[in-house]
Amino acid sequence: MSSGGPDDLWVDEDAGPVVRPFAVTRGRTRQRGGDLDLIAVLVTAEVPMPEPALLGPEDERILECCLNPLTVAELASELALPVGVVRVLLGDLVERGLVEVQKPVVQAGRPDVRILKEVIDGLRAL
Repeated sequence: MSSGGPDDLWVDEDAGPVVRPFAVTRGRTRQRGGDLDLIAVLVTAEVPMPEPALLGPEDERILECCLNPLTVAELASELALPVGVVRVLLGDLVERGLVEVQKPVVQAGRPDVRILKEVIDGLRAL
C-alpha cells in the first residue's frame, strides 16, 4: 500500500518508475539541427559507438531500434514516448553522428487519386 508521500508521485504500480518527458530531454523542447518529419527514415550510423556511460537509456534504445530503418513516427511508437521528445533525442544523436536521417523521396506531380481515395476509405473504416 502506498504511503501517499512525494515519492509516490513518480511511481506507477503497474508500470514502475515514471519519468517525465522534460526530464528525458533535460528540459529542452526543440531539437538541434533542424526539424525532422514524422516520415523521415532513421538508421543507426555505421560508426564506432561511444562508451555506454556517454549514452542515456533512451539513446541506447534508439540506436538499437534504428539498426533497421524506422520513421520518426514508428520510433516514437516503439519507444512509447511523445514525438516531440523523440525528435529532441534524435537531434542530439544526429548531431553526434550516431544516427543518419534519410529524407523520403517525394515524387513530382500530383498524387494518384485512387490511392488518396483508398487512404480516405481506410481512415473512415477506423
